[in-house]
Amino acid sequence: MKKYILLFAGIIFITLSFAQKKTFYDFKARDIDGNEIALKKYTGKKVLVVNVASKGEFVSQYKQLQWLYTHYKDSNLVILAFPCNDFNDHEPGTEQEIKQFCAKNYGVTFQLMSKITIQGKDGHPLYDWLQHKSGNGFQDNDVKWDFNKFMIGEEGNFQGYLPGEILPNDRVVIEWIMDR
Repeated sequence: MKKYILLFAGIIFITLSFAQKKTFYDFKARDIDGNEIALKKYTGKKVLVVNVASKGEFVSQYKQLQWLYTHYKDSNLVILAFPCNDFNDHEPGTEQEIKQFCAKNYGVTFQLMSKITIQGKDGHPLYDWLQHKSGNGFQDNDVKWDFNKFMIGEEGNFQGYLPGEILPNDRVVIEWIMDR
């Protein structure tokens, strides 16, 4: 009898451990217009999450992000760009200013999200998940600058990270998009 109780307790522990693991789809975020979006909306899509900034040295990556989206949106790609002012005051603008800047200068048609904090105690829960292996189940990612890229698979699982200096149209990103 004691064996069965221990076995049953073990099964419950394992079940709860798996049940507690979050995926990308367990989060919500606001778009640039302030509308709340349940990220489960992107189920079955590959999602590239990028922390963006209008004043930083990598701002020209908006052009590559738009190119990537234009060429691969029909291949199941979604881009979610999160403006962030955490690094050297590179995104001081309001949501409206950011939206206008992106449209005017880069013709952005991919999804711009609401401006967020990604570092520290006020960091957005999604970015906490993206940056910590304990949440994403894959790896720790030390975000220290703008235009970091997080690759999310079609089942909402974390699949990879690229630092800001890697361009959005890099071979690694293209191969990830095209991998079926």
